[in-house]
Amino acid sequence: MDLYNIGFSNIRLPNDKNNYIYKYSPIVNIFPEEVFIHEFLHSLERTLVEYEYEIPALHDNEKYGYYKQNLTGLKDWYRDYMRCNIKAGDKYIGLDEIVYTLKPVHKSDFKYSMEIEFNKERENFIEDLLNIIKKIKNVFK
Repeated sequence: MDLYNIGFSNIRLPNDKNNYIYKYSPIVNIFPEEVFIHEFLHSLERTLVEYEYEIPALHDNEKYGYYKQNLTGLKDWYRDYMRCNIKAGDKYIGLDEIVYTLKPVHKSDFKYSMEIEFNKERENFIEDLLNIIKKIKNVFK
């Protein structure tokens, strides 16, 4: 997710004890960690985009012939995405291995950082102003 140009992941766990989306079950779900890996990969994707690498978007799995499977979800897509093993014409694409050595985001994103409370508006005027300026610059690029 992106809040005021600062990326973070928020995974909501269901209260329903019969929901197997995050539970292992040999009949229903043998890849319950999928949502956590998915959000982690978004952070790696964002890092490479910020460092101006060209990579496939995490949500473009169908564009490259990967579809959600009954028991494993998109496990094959995530595996090949992380290993830069997605066939695209005569080459292989995915996350460049340098992503595992880069810092997650640019330091400037945290220059005026503050703790964000859920269901409460931020009160950091400087950060809001800088984000507005950043958005205006992006419009005119």
